[in-house]
Amino acid sequence: MKTDVPYNRMVDLEWRREETNRRAQAYYRCILGLATVAIVLLVTMALQNLLMPGVSSSHPAPNPRLPLPLARSCSDPCKIVLVESIPEGLQFNSSVSHPSIYQAWLDLMEDARSSLDIASFYWTLTNKDTGTYEPTARQGEAVLERLAKVSGKLSVRIAVNTPQESQPQDDLKLLNSSGADIRTVDMRQLTSGVLHTKFWVVDKKHIYIGSANMDWRSLTQVKELGAVVYNCSCLAADLGKIFEAYWFLGQSGQKIPSPWPSSFSTPYNKDTPLQLPLNNTASSVYLSSSPPSFCAAGRTPDLQSILSVMEDANQFIYIAVMNYLPTMEFSHPKRYWANIDTQLRRMAYERRVKVRLLISCWASTQPVMLPFLRSLASVQDPKSKLDIQVRLFVVPANPKQKEIPFARVNHNKYMVTDKVAYIGTSNWSGDYFVSTAGSALVVNQTESQTPELTVQSQLKAVFERDWYSTYSTPLSQSSDLRDLC
Repeated sequence: MKTDVPYNRMVDLEWRREETNRRAQAYYRCILGLATVAIVLLVTMALQNLLMPGVSSSHPAPNPRLPLPLARSCSDPCKIVLVESIPEGLQFNSSVSHPSIYQAWLDLMEDARSSLDIASFYWTLTNKDTGTYEPTARQGEAVLERLAKVSGKLSVRIAVNTPQESQPQDDLKLLNSSGADIRTVDMRQLTSGVLHTKFWVVDKKHIYIGSANMDWRSLTQVKELGAVVYNCSCLAADLGKIFEAYWFLGQSGQKIPSPWPSSFSTPYNKDTPLQLPLNNTASSVYLSSSPPSFCAAGRTPDLQSILSVMEDANQFIYIAVMNYLPTMEFSHPKRYWANIDTQLRRMAYERRVKVRLLISCWASTQPVMLPFLRSLASVQDPKSKLDIQVRLFVVPANPKQKEIPFARVNHNKYMVTDKVAYIGTSNWSGDYFVSTAGSALVVNQTESQTPELTVQSQLKAVFERDWYSTYSTPLSQSSDLRDLC
């Protein structure tokens, strides 16, 4: 006996089958859509990492609102060389010596193929600028001549502090007419300070940073120290970001961004330094900058860099700077500023770290500096294992050399500890870290298997050469500035 399904029952079953099919199709379309979105996101992230030079594909781009990533690495065959200017007539009873800044600048210009960016305080590379007839100005004049030729062939950009009307500007006019692009940074309007930085970035892979100004005296009549790093695109790119900040602020009417656009940010700082082979030695490196308002996300302010380097020292802290004052040197009314001074006393007392300061003594030395240095030097007691010593370095001058304005001085600005080499562009008083634009290179090579070849060992040898030289005099409670300088 055959049993038929009623018509309405058949319709109901057919409707249910169609509804089930519709739901299944919707479900699979949803799954397919989610899978497509996931694939697009993965591809986008991969492309972003591939397009970010110098950044490992395992790290996202820095975000100022998120914690910075762990230290990044660089595989460039970076080479660092300390360079010096030794004033005419200065002779050391020591084998410690380094290539001249003059030759380093010539070599960098000779090697340049596409670009040269220079951040500078002022330009005085000829005898005409100083109203002198000094044969030793020839080196500065040669640098200017070569730079003028380079400006007609390559991209040359110069960021310079806005000159005062009384300052010579012939060098900049020559370079501008030769093809260089020049922007003046009105630091007085921006921060009430000056652009005191001194560095070069060449072809986005070589750099110079140090104490020497674009001044012929910095090559032959003033004692200077700096560093050149060759074939190091990752480090050059980071210093280039500091230059780009100056270049940005050199536009008419520009104000300091807060916050800075992400293109100025860096993953390299005191907490996450750049890991690279420097002279075939594993190294941790970063660049600091001042004032803090010029520091984009990730950048360590220069003062924090100095305090951090001191904090990490276990055995000694050696400092060579032209001026050392625990004050706001140029502020009115006068202000005390003891950040660095306090840290030195703390390290000597709490950690029994040996502290040495080699400070310049010359015609422009402020008398008020000596009482502060005497106070620091008084923290000396062998029984309590307190060991802070101060010496004054005098570059001698014959009658002819005394006629050269603002010359014959130790202009160094560096610090070296048992762990770190710090090479900067600033004098050590409050203004330079609060309102003045400066920068520094910080290198740690404590993991080296040949410690005698590290940058900090080389810099320590320079300091000890100068400290024990005939040009260095211990500061005592009875030292008289007029007799010493």
